[in-house]
Amino acid sequence: MRETRPRGSVVEGWTRPPMPSGDILDGTYARLEPLNAETHAALLFRVYEADDWVWDYLPYGPFHSAAQYHRWVRETVAKPNHCFYAIYSKEMQAFAGVASFLRIKPGAGSIEVGNINFAPIMQGSRAATEAMFLMMKWAFEAGYRRYEWKCDAHNMPSRRAAQRLGFSFEGVFRQAQIYKQRNRDTVWFAAIDKEWPSLCQAFDEWFLPRNFSSDGEQVERLSDLTRLVRVKDDPLL
Repeated sequence: MRETRPRGSVVEGWTRPPMPSGDILDGTYARLEPLNAETHAALLFRVYEADDWVWDYLPYGPFHSAAQYHRWVRETVAKPNHCFYAIYSKEMQAFAGVASFLRIKPGAGSIEVGNINFAPIMQGSRAATEAMFLMMKWAFEAGYRRYEWKCDAHNMPSRRAAQRLGFSFEGVFRQAQIYKQRNRDTVWFAAIDKEWPSLCQAFDEWFLPRNFSSDGEQVERLSDLTRLVRVKDDPLL
């Protein structure tokens, strides 16, 4: 008689989700458009130009000319293994950030958000938060089961952002990469589909007009609204 061993639960009623097609994701404060060198490169280079530190935790950049950044955008968006967006802030009426879907595995129902680079003028804004919400919303509504966020272990702003947005800490991969001649320990975070309804409700409550004062200050923090959804918090925060 065959011994019964513990195994994962049966996944019922799930179908393989589509690859991201680069649809425009439009919200109240942000609009995400497929990144295009001719349309966006010069505008983005302008908002990044004075702040080389925004590239510290990315494997590319800084770029020291508009032509150099234009070439990088053109070559990068031509690669088939990710889907890049240019992020337009409706509050500032300017393109002020980039993010992408990557490590896209429809067969496993797993997708990552990464290559996140918000110009200083957009960091901490409602547009920045909504851009991340719109990408998460697309992924879960498309049928993905797992939504990942990874960053350099030294990148504390990214670690705080992941937790604020409702991602749960999953651990550290030591010596995971070498980039810019430096070691990278990679911190893993993720949210899964069964958590999405509660996360979506937390975002909806945070975006309510009554949650902001007349000068734009938040009344209730998003991290407090997502706290009950997160399975594990980052131990260093």
